[in-house]
Amino acid sequence: MSITSDLIRGHTDTIILAKLMSHDNYGYEINKSIQQKTGGEYELKEATLYTAFRRLEVAGCISSYWGDEQTGARRRYYSITDSGRDNYKRLISEWKKAKEMIENLIKTEE
Repeated sequence: MSITSDLIRGHTDTIILAKLMSHDNYGYEINKSIQQKTGGEYELKEATLYTAFRRLEVAGCISSYWGDEQTGARRRYYSITDSGRDNYKRLISEWKKAKEMIENLIKTEE
């Protein structure tokens, strides 16, 4: 069963921040991790991913820097800021409230 991306789309920032909570990373690896964690049922489009990176960087939630790879293409790495960590915690709290509300709204009386 594949779920519609509409259910996830509003949570792109939260997903990206979650992926950066433990360590810095770059776009391709973040997207690969999302695909693996969802068993291939969901991936972010490249345009969506990099638009979110720009939005989060402008908001001060992440910062970026160029890696120093000796072979292959240079990678732009992203790291979460203290503000980003605070924002992530707020977004998770909002998600939990919304999840509970939706569960109550769609629950049927049996």
